[in-house]
Amino acid sequence: MKRQMAAGAVILLVMLSVVSSAVAEKNQPQLRELTGTVTDHNDVPMEKAIVYLKNSRTLVVKTFITGADGYYRFPALAQNVDYEVYAERRGKKSETKTLSAFDSRAQVSIHLRIDTGK
Repeated sequence: MKRQMAAGAVILLVMLSVVSSAVAEKNQPQLRELTGTVTDHNDVPMEKAIVYLKNSRTLVVKTFITGADGYYRFPALAQNVDYEVYAERRGKKSETKTLSAFDSRAQVSIHLRIDTGK
């Protein structure tokens, strides 16, 4: 009888542990990642373009300098915040685009184009 009660208590503790870790995981804020490329008007990747990401809630601005492939990446972004993103190179600027808090995707890609035409 004591063995059955001990086994039942162990099973109960294991079940509580699983449930509590699932609840803790669900309560953690979800993060998302913004990636993309910066190109010129001919869709050629732009190296050394500066990509600006502005948090609309805190107004904090993060930057990323693109490599030869024009790629940029901003990881670990809050899910419930709007962000504005644009790129700049040699005095020319792309359109400002918005990553909305209503966009629930974990991975979002936004292409930025800088018109370098004469």
